[in-house]
Amino acid sequence: MKDLAKKGFSLGLGLLVMTKEQVEKAVDELVKKGKISADESKKMVNRLIEAGEKERERLDEVLREKVKKILSELDVPSKKDLEALEERVRRLEERQQ
Repeated sequence: MKDLAKKGFSLGLGLLVMTKEQVEKAVDELVKKGKISADESKKMVNRLIEAGEKERERLDEVLREKVKKILSELDVPSKKDLEALEERVRRLEERQQ
């Protein structure tokens, strides 16, 4: 489920986040057209990849916070809440024996 959500989120970002290969291809076109040098292209690819990764991380965090907020608003118990409840049930069952 987590992997599916991640893929869906990445697909939704399609135009915002390019793969390394896409970035390299676009920058190579600039080199072929003489717009930038080969040295500049390497630096540009690295900068673009780094910027894309930072943006992806930022968007992941925004999504994570939104999901937490929605779950909280729906009153869905957290993992910690469920673990506490399981522990309480375990102790009650021990008393019954």
